[in-house]
Formats: sequence, structure tokens, C-alpha cells
Amino acid sequence: MDELLLTMDGETEQYEKLINLNGEKKDSIIHKKLDVLEAITVQEQAIADALLELEKKRQDLLRSIAAVMGHDGEPITVSWMIDNMAGQPVERQQLIEAKDKLKEAAANVQVLNFQNQNLLRQAIEMVEFDITLLKSAKQAPQTSNYGKDAETTGNLLGKSGFDAKQ
Repeated sequence: MDELLLTMDGETEQYEKLINLNGEKKDSIIHKKLDVLEAITVQEQAIADALLELEKKRQDLLRSIAAVMGHDGEPITVSWMIDNMAGQPVERQQLIEAKDKLKEAAANVQVLNFQNQNLLRQAIEMVEFDITLLKSAKQAPQTSNYGKDAETTGNLLGKSGFDAKQ
């Protein structure tokens, strides 16, 4: 039981690390600091790997607890354990608190990830707008560039906008 609580606390700590990185990530997205964003992404990947290991450990512990409690082969959850620990109020309360902290941290990370996703989407839209603007700056006006069939060709202007021969 103690090992399960420690594992859940470890997961909460990893989620809190992700939350702490969020401020730097948001700043790097807004100010287009790609090198900082790349470093943060590497850190986030390491945290995600640690979270995956802790989750596996938690699942293994729950399987072991199920076997000890005579529910071998049945998938049990932390909520199921809380419901079946009426005779152990101290351990039950510790498990409730650990579960609540873990759920809250995971929910906070999910909200922050959604915000960052929107920021990245907006940054991509701005890049696409800039590309379109640059392309249109080099394009001849639609009314002045006609082909043989009297339709606009949409051809691009030359490399420079200045003609020295004029």
C-alpha cells in the first residue's frame, strides 16, 4: 500500500514538473524561441517517459494487491480499492488524497496542453499568413497580366520590382 502511495505521489510530481515547464513553453511559443521550445520538448519527453514507467508500476502494484486480496486476474482500480477499504480509514484517506492530487495535476496539465495547442495553431496560422503575404507581394496584379486567351495568367513579377531601363 505504501509503495502504491509513493508511486502515485511520484506521478503527481512528474505532472507538476510539466506544469512548471508550461510557463517557459508558452513564452517560447509566443516569442518564437525555437531553440528553447526544442529543449523544453526534450524535457517533456523525459517526463513523459518517467510517467509511463510510474503508470506501469502502479498497474503492477494494483495487480499484486488484487492477487493478495483474492481478486487475481480481475482488473482493480484505485477507486475500487478506496471503496473496499472501509476497515482501514487511515490508509483509505491517504489513498483518497493521493488520487485527488493526481487527478487534479493531470487535469491541470490537460488544460495547459490545450492552451499551448491553441497557441501553436495560431503561430502556424501566422506563418501561413506571412507566406501568403510574401507570395502575393511578388505576384503581378490580376488586371495587368493577360495571356493570349485574354485571361489573367497570375505570373510572378521578376526578381526585383525596379526596372533600370525605364
